[in-house]
Amino acid sequence: MTLDRFYPIFDGLGWLERTLPLGVRLVQLRLKDLSEAELHEIVPEAQALCRRHGAVLVVNDHWRIAIDAGCDWVHLGQEDLDTADLGAVRRAGLRLGISTHDHAELDRALSLAPDYVALGPVYPTILKKMKWHEQGLGRVAEWKRLVGDLPLVAIGGMTPGRATGAFAAGADIVSAVTDITLNDDPEGQVRRWIEATR
Repeated sequence: MTLDRFYPIFDGLGWLERTLPLGVRLVQLRLKDLSEAELHEIVPEAQALCRRHGAVLVVNDHWRIAIDAGCDWVHLGQEDLDTADLGAVRRAGLRLGISTHDHAELDRALSLAPDYVALGPVYPTILKKMKWHEQGLGRVAEWKRLVGDLPLVAIGGMTPGRATGAFAAGADIVSAVTDITLNDDPEGQVRRWIEATR
């Protein structure tokens, strides 16, 4: 399966309802601080919404709920890998994306045969406090050499303008969060992203 080159990450159904009709084809749902009951309600709804719009949904972290909801993809950070039952994830037929920030994490990710690897933050990001400084486009190029044909996602401080450089450096997919969610015109920014990546 070829994934779309534009990969926004959102923290709620409302964002999917707003952006899927604009042509978003690959989206991650990153839900934090919700109860199991809330997650069991939201994730299946998100999956149904994505299917209706012909989009791929990636569920961040909540692999059990992704399995229960019949989702196709799950994304795990390094901490999530410590507790996830990857055997169960694979038996359920889920595809797997993994976050990486340094060589040790990349080696670990590659040993688990993921379906894509994410590298970040490529540029400074305000999304969350990280111990890693910006990786830069040189690191994107290095990661692409190391992952080969595996899709490489560039994340962190990305904008439509910066996406061009990330693709030139070897990224296959570029992910954005606050560039959309904090924009005065999120729908307009999604349209600019789609124009810049297709």
